Amino acid sequence: MYQREDVLLVDGYNMIGDWPELAILKNGKLEDARDRLLDMLSDYQSYAGLIVIVVFDAFRVPGAGAEYRHKKKMQVVYTRERETADECIERLVGEWTSVRRNIYVATSDQVEQHVAFGRGALRLSARELRIEVRQSKNEIQTAIQKDSRMKKNPLGGVLPEDIQQRLERMRRGLGEG
Repeated sequence: MYQREDVLLVDGYNMIGDWPELAILKNGKLEDARDRLLDMLSDYQSYAGLIVIVVFDAFRVPGAGAEYRHKKKMQVVYTRERETADECIERLVGEWTSVRRNIYVATSDQVEQHVAFGRGALRLSARELRIEVRQSKNEIQTAIQKDSRMKKNPLGGVLPEDIQQRLERMRRGLGEG
């Protein structure tokens, strides 16, 4: 059986403009906002098990466009010269469309949402993606806290104190006595 991985195409600058924490960073330095978005989406990708492709508009920048890997398998795409992020996302929807996967397009651009939906993608607003990213972060933190509590001493309170101390000395290589 084929492995199915859903794809999330993200209009990067649309998220930066729509997410309050990124909009604040953008006012200082756009690069900081981009980096923060990529870090947040990288964590989300790992949690959700999606292929995430973040598209940044380089419409007015001369060149052939570029594609990078950012942490694990997340892709970052800078559009080609004279190509908007919307056009790139539309092209990628066509390239990734498959019977065995869902394609999600995250943007708050209404026109782009309708075009992507018309090509078979599912729509996700910037607000909805932000909520999902924040929920996943909270769930990850809860799991880490639960795991760290479990690792501290899973036998604590179960074994008598003297036996716990003997085991701890053995663990540290200090012998049994």
